[in-house]
Amino acid sequence: MGGGFAMNVDLFDFELPSERIALRPAVPRDAARLLVLDAAGTRDLSVSDLPGQLRRGDLLVFNDTRVIPAQLEGIRGDAKIGATLHKREGPREWRAFVRNGRRLRDGDTIDFGKHVFATASDKADDGSFLLTFAGEVPVEILLERAGRMPLPPYIAAKRATDAQDADDYQTMFAAEKGAVAAPTAALHFTPDLIAKLDAAGIAYATLTLHVGAGTFLPVKAEDTNAHKMHAEWGRIDAATADCLNATRAAGGRVIAIGTTSLRLIESATDEDGLVRPFEGDTAVFITPGYRFKGVDGLMTNFHLPRSTLFMLVSALMGRERMQAAYAHAIENGYRFYSYGDASLLLP
Repeated sequence: MGGGFAMNVDLFDFELPSERIALRPAVPRDAARLLVLDAAGTRDLSVSDLPGQLRRGDLLVFNDTRVIPAQLEGIRGDAKIGATLHKREGPREWRAFVRNGRRLRDGDTIDFGKHVFATASDKADDGSFLLTFAGEVPVEILLERAGRMPLPPYIAAKRATDAQDADDYQTMFAAEKGAVAAPTAALHFTPDLIAKLDAAGIAYATLTLHVGAGTFLPVKAEDTNAHKMHAEWGRIDAATADCLNATRAAGGRVIAIGTTSLRLIESATDEDGLVRPFEGDTAVFITPGYRFKGVDGLMTNFHLPRSTLFMLVSALMGRERMQAAYAHAIENGYRFYSYGDASLLLP
């Protein structure tokens, strides 16, 4: 599902020096920097300054998904097989990207150690397999036993995952197990910051979108229309939908914390701007020209060149303005990607 004009993907490219990629989060979390873009211009602040940038009656919407230890290392015969789960297909079935997948055949069993076994089947065009986990023990428990936190590839390429990541890569809202990547904008929030927002009359609500590994894939097509967006499962319950609708009816703004929250709200909003309860897959792909129906702003981290997420922020704020903002961020030492700094985008 797309929304926007067909555009050349090269328009969303930029040079990012590798030293700008954050390998650990800021401590404390709300000490991260915040680049604010609104009608008044561009300002360099800190996440802890957020309450002063919003208005009484605004509503922040967080994704309460919880990252599971979705990376597995195993063997099939003498072949080493790596698997990154990315979408649940059933109680014991997960679709997975597989390293060394050419050594796998339909029906092969992979031994992931610690008495965790899965059978591979149904190889897809993107090289992924369906993994069916053996036994009766819930898959979540098997993953806690044998899996690792699935750090994004641009961090994992530079250092090993460690025990600290088990805390660092979960948000304070993490409740519903099922994501293989964190909704990273929410990593900046602390109970102390939420208390300050509350005191300023700024409320929050939660929804659930299980982020898939496809979120990190660069767009390989030359044209945005040729890109196939990955689907992710999400849910907005009736109480949350009512809360979002009541906020806007009262003149408040709905501000998505993270692109995952934004994409799910947009998927659940009808043409009249009413948010409906939603449960199911969304594959909404937002590019410039898209008409936003359900959100009035976005807080998000800094994204990869040529990514669907940089296209999304360009749709919200304008491509030239975002290219200029990213150039400013690179020049001024902002930290990029999952563990990096944040931007507040108020069109």
